Amino acid sequence: MWLITTMFAMTYLGMAAGRLPGLQVDRAWIALAAACVLLVFGVVQLDDISSHIDVGALTLLFALMLVSAQFGFSGVYDRLSGFITGQAERPGVLLLGVVLLGGVLSALLVNDIVAFALTPLLCQTLLAHGLDPRPFLLALAMSCNAGSAASLIGNPQNILIGQAGGLDFWGYSLQALVPALAALTITYLVIWFSWRQRWVISAMPPMSAKLATSAMAESMRYKPLLAAIALLVLFSTGIPREWSALAVALVLMMSRQVASRRYVETVDWNLLLLFIGLFIVTGSVASLPEAGALVNRLLGEGGLPTSVWSIAGLSLLASNVIGNVPFVVLLLGLFPALPESTLVILAVMSTLAGNLLLIGSVVNLIVAEGAKRQGVHLGFFEFARVGIPVTVLSVVVAGLWLAWLY
Repeated sequence: MWLITTMFAMTYLGMAAGRLPGLQVDRAWIALAAACVLLVFGVVQLDDISSHIDVGALTLLFALMLVSAQFGFSGVYDRLSGFITGQAERPGVLLLGVVLLGGVLSALLVNDIVAFALTPLLCQTLLAHGLDPRPFLLALAMSCNAGSAASLIGNPQNILIGQAGGLDFWGYSLQALVPALAALTITYLVIWFSWRQRWVISAMPPMSAKLATSAMAESMRYKPLLAAIALLVLFSTGIPREWSALAVALVLMMSRQVASRRYVETVDWNLLLLFIGLFIVTGSVASLPEAGALVNRLLGEGGLPTSVWSIAGLSLLASNVIGNVPFVVLLLGLFPALPESTLVILAVMSTLAGNLLLIGSVVNLIVAEGAKRQGVHLGFFEFARVGIPVTVLSVVVAGLWLAWLY
C-alpha cells in the first residue's frame, strides 16, 4: 500500500510539474517509470495489467491518429496555409477562421493531432506577413479544447469517458453542442477584444526552417472527407467505435502514393505511453480497499457529488493542477460506475476547464512547445490573461445549459 501510494503521489506531482528538474523527461516518462517500479517490486502483476488498461480507448485513440494523418498527406494543411495567407490583411476574419477551423476539426479528430499539425503552419505563415502569432495560437489551443467538447472522439478524456460509460455518440453530441458552440464564440470575442489593436509585431523573431509541404494529389483530395463521413456513419451503428475507427484507418493506409509506415510514424506514441502508465498507476490505487475507504471518508457515503456545479468546480481545480486527462483517468478508476448524466457533465466540464491555464490540457502544451520551436514564446501568464475569462464564461454557460437538461 505504501509503495503504491508513493508512486501515485509522485506520478500526479509529475503531472502537475510536467518534468523533472534538470532532466529531459516528460509526463509520459514519469507515469511509465512509476508503473515500472510497481511491476519490478511485484506490487502489480503482469496478469493485473489487462484489468487496469482500457484497451478499447487506446485502440480508438490510435486509430483516430492514423485517420488524422490522412489530412496531412492529402494536402489539406497546404490549402489552409493558402487561406491564412489570403486573410492576412484582415486579422479579425483570420482569427474567426482559426477558431472555426480548430473547433470543427477537433470535433471530428483528436484535438492533440489538430494542434500539433496547425501550430507550425500558423507561426510560419503569420510571421512571414508581420503578424503576431500569439493571439492566433491562443485561439487555436482554446478552440481545439472547446470544439472537442462536442464529441466523444474529440479529445483523449472524452474517448475514455465514452468508452467507460458506453455513451451514445450522437446522444452525447446533442447535449454537448450548445456548450461547445458557446465556448467557441466566447473564445473569439475575448481574444479579439484583448488583441484587437496589437496584431502587428515590431520585431521579427528568428525564423526556423520552412515547413515541408506536399501538393494535394487529385486521387487523395476527397479521402479525408470520405473518411470523416465513414466514421460518423459507423459510429451511428452498434459496431464498437474502436473497431470502426481502426477499419477506416486500415482502408486509408492502402495507398499507392503513401507508404503505410508513414501513417504509423505520425502516431503520437508519447501520448499513448502516458495513458498506459496512468492506467497502471491509477488502477493499482483504485484496487486498494484503503483507497475506497478514504474516498468515502472525504466525500461521504454518497460518493462523488453529481451536481453540475460540483463537477465543474472539481474539474476546474483538478484539471489545472494535474491536467484534465490524468484527472479523468483518476476519477474513472475510483468511480467506475458513474451514471450517464454525470459522465456527460464530466466530459464537458473537464474539457472546458482545460482552457483556464497553460497546464490545463495537453493541447495547450503542444501549442506552446510547437510555437517555441518556431521562435514564438507563449507564456503562462499570457495564456492565463485570456484563458481565465474564456474558461469562467464558458463553464458558466455550460453549467446553466446542463443544469437545465438535468
